[in-house]
Amino acid sequence: MKVLLLGAGVVGVTSAWYLARAGHQVTVLDRQAAAGLETSFANGGQISVSHAEPWANPHAPLRALAWMGREDAPLLFRLRRDAALLDWSVRFLRECMPRRTRANIRDIVTLALYSRRQLQALRAETSLDYDHLERGILHVYTDRREFAAATAAAVVMREFGCERRTVTVDECLAIEPALGSAKRLLVGGDYTVDDESGDAHRFTQQLAARCAASGVAFVYGARVDRLTTAAGRVTGVLVAGELHQADAYVVALGSYTPLLLRPLGLRLPVYPAKGYSATLALGADSVAPSVSLTDDGHKIVFSRLGQRLRIAGTAEFNGYNTELNAVRCDALMRRAGELFPDLRPAGEAQFWCGLRPATPSNVPLIGRSTISNLYVNTGHGTLGWTMACGSGAALADIVSGRLPEPHFRFL
Repeated sequence: MKVLLLGAGVVGVTSAWYLARAGHQVTVLDRQAAAGLETSFANGGQISVSHAEPWANPHAPLRALAWMGREDAPLLFRLRRDAALLDWSVRFLRECMPRRTRANIRDIVTLALYSRRQLQALRAETSLDYDHLERGILHVYTDRREFAAATAAAVVMREFGCERRTVTVDECLAIEPALGSAKRLLVGGDYTVDDESGDAHRFTQQLAARCAASGVAFVYGARVDRLTTAAGRVTGVLVAGELHQADAYVVALGSYTPLLLRPLGLRLPVYPAKGYSATLALGADSVAPSVSLTDDGHKIVFSRLGQRLRIAGTAEFNGYNTELNAVRCDALMRRAGELFPDLRPAGEAQFWCGLRPATPSNVPLIGRSTISNLYVNTGHGTLGWTMACGSGAALADIVSGRLPEPHFRFL
């Protein structure tokens, strides 16, 4: 079929790759000047099956209340008159029930494991170079209650196939010696040896180039006005007065997907969660981690990308606001200084923020909508990079009329 795909982030480009591999004629539209320039640009860099515990869990409501009003809170809900946020929040609270949390962990782990295998196969085939490391991901804890809760979550993840094992403080230091100066802060950790890290932006741009070389057409600077419909089907995509048409349409616009689809009567439970990052150049005397780390208590991750360190995380629910908040940027750097007092970067931090498309459950929405030739691939939250290849492969199967390999909930 002729497929028109909207969005050239990591999820959109991987979808284009697998759709083209399935034999479809693919055209990608994106409003930016190149691939991977929005949410995929400077994220945390982790391929983290081990990050499968959703934000909505039994501990989340009390934590969110305790953080209310704190500008530097790891999870910040800004009180605002926003019907979409209110609806999303009510759904979020429902997902905090233990039974729902367990089901969501199962689905996240299933898709993330499948996606990691797809990424490894793609890398073996294409030899893409995106500063990837296969040294696992270490979750570290500085609060005993957080550590106890994480240990319980790790038991559930292991049950569903994610080999996340609990480790002592000394084992944390053996896995990542750069934590040595912060030993007094640590109470324990979890280590997933099979997890990876890498630069999602570099990956996205290189894969887009491979897609183009294999026949995928990319149209950049294309700001979509609306979708046109007739007789229960999409008939085209209107861009600056020009109608682009295809047999099937895929919307992978991240947080902007529900805005485009709402006029069609489709209400997706996706809300933008603004995340922040700082990127530091490293010098010869920098004491920086080489194993990707997650500081669960502060919702911050650290990933080594060649001679750079990416520090990223937190979630701010503030609509479609993309302004940098200096307090939240400072919180990233302050925590980095606490865990790595001898970091000594070779220059000033480069700050960035992006809108991650979050569902209340953290389980993405992949598949065909109630409009027969319209498909979506969105809602990955903080795991867009982790789930991109698996989501793209599953989406291509669905568009091609096949049942995807992983058994998780589809749209």
